Amino acid sequence: MKKVAILLVRNAKPAAIADTQSVFTMVNQFLKQAGHPPLFEVQLVSLWEEIKLNNGLYTLRPDILTKNLAHADLIIIPSMTGDMMTATHLNKSYASWLIEQYKCGSEIASLCVGSFLLAFSGLLKNRQCTTHWSYANEFRSYYPSVNLAEEKIITDENGLYTSGGGNAYWNLLLYLVEKYTDRQMAILAAKYFVIDIDRHNQSPFVVFSGLKDHDDDPIKNAQLYIEDNFREKITVEQIAVSCNMTRRTFERRFKKATYITVAEYIQRVKIEAAKKLLEFGRKSIQDIMLDVGYSDTQAFRTVFKRITNMTPVEYRSKYNV
Repeated sequence: MKKVAILLVRNAKPAAIADTQSVFTMVNQFLKQAGHPPLFEVQLVSLWEEIKLNNGLYTLRPDILTKNLAHADLIIIPSMTGDMMTATHLNKSYASWLIEQYKCGSEIASLCVGSFLLAFSGLLKNRQCTTHWSYANEFRSYYPSVNLAEEKIITDENGLYTSGGGNAYWNLLLYLVEKYTDRQMAILAAKYFVIDIDRHNQSPFVVFSGLKDHDDDPIKNAQLYIEDNFREKITVEQIAVSCNMTRRTFERRFKKATYITVAEYIQRVKIEAAKKLLEFGRKSIQDIMLDVGYSDTQAFRTVFKRITNMTPVEYRSKYNV
């Protein structure tokens, strides 16, 4: 029997807790229908006797307190709401418990921005994780030692699992079902909950917004310059000169402040503009390519697919309104 501990954390999203409980409970029912014993013992676990969520709309009580739980095979950190540093601070007492459980062989999965709490514990240091794309800049600024792969739906590294934004946690839950049972059971659960089981990338959903929550004003000005002039032929050297820096100094400071290179920043601004035109406009892809400052069709297509995981044609077909 695998013990699954769903943490009742402060500022948790109630739906994430309920959905996690439903998935593992339903898999037990599927196993029973197939003549097999249940596999999962699912418990709500907390540091506190009760927690109130959604401004007191919900009151949840755990099945067991952390101090009374000797071991869990899998610990689920649900997604949280509000300011992430506030939410993490409210739950910081979980950090030492998570570390101890992991050292004793527990696996830990964070759903969406639950990754902030997992990262706070230090367990993700020098490891890969993902989170909701809209929190990526904030996550990088607080946890620079974590290798954030914001484009991924799921990461799996040494018994630490994370999921991307919003409903991506469903894919992580199905991934865990497959890991502990088999592919057939995961597909059955996917059909029951009407989830696309094989989503691996959240890049098409990402809206690029360069990190500006830093104190390097010349770099901030450079970011604004790129965003205002991306349609023109601008070079890294040109921007560096406008900032009164050598190219080497400029590139070093830019990456330190924004966590990406200047060239990548320019490309992402261009592709974000192209995405908007593909979503709402009626221009040809060739015209859109020219509008955002590309002159080579293959180069535009290659960069677009690398950033969004879709071709311009596929993106328009899926998202044009």
